Amino acid sequence: MNELFISEIKINTNADIDDSVYPFSLPAVKNLKSLPLKSNVTFLIGENGTGKSTLLEAIAVNYGFNPEGGSRHFNFSTMPTHSQLHEHITLVKNHRKAKDGFFLRAESFYNVATEIDEMEREFAGILKAYGDKSLHEQSHGESFFSLMTNRFLGNGLYILDEPEAALSPSRQMALLCQINNLIKRRSQFIIATHSPILLAYPDAQIFVLSTDKIELIPYKETEHYILTKQFLNNPEGMLKHLLD
Repeated sequence: MNELFISEIKINTNADIDDSVYPFSLPAVKNLKSLPLKSNVTFLIGENGTGKSTLLEAIAVNYGFNPEGGSRHFNFSTMPTHSQLHEHITLVKNHRKAKDGFFLRAESFYNVATEIDEMEREFAGILKAYGDKSLHEQSHGESFFSLMTNRFLGNGLYILDEPEAALSPSRQMALLCQINNLIKRRSQFIIATHSPILLAYPDAQIFVLSTDKIELIPYKETEHYILTKQFLNNPEGMLKHLLD
């Protein structure tokens, strides 16, 4: 295992915080005291609304990334929607500093692509780091994959929010290979996902966020693995059960 850039995530709470108000009302926030990171790949999983994306965003912003995504050099803002949770998080960092990094969030990727085009108009040559083609001139899936295969250089911290959103199953498998290549280049990933394909990455930590706790579980005990396997093994039976 490579030395991690972030080895622990803590949420600092005090008597002044009202845990009935967003974002402190989210299960991921209410249930988190300390999250120790011991693998180069950490996954956050759970039902919609548990706070995975909000927590991931707070980690990214606290580390210095732009709330809408991009590298630590991106400072644009189209509409400030991020919470103040980043102000209440402590990231335990090791002495080694990341030389590269990127925060990818599916919901605001369009804004990131637009910012890259604007940077290209001002500083010709920027697009070379993104496959030498505007991300807007590629399909959603192509632009995601182009970003991750061209821009991610290694020796970096990559925080990804649902990177599978635009990727086909085969591209998700290709992304596993790219993650592995970057791990060999001393990188660290923190990923929120619903993808049973990505979750299969060997020796990854998988934290499931629920309404009452956060726990570390093995891949084959995740709901994603169990339900996907049940469905693929017997789609007719599952559909009959679901639709009757």
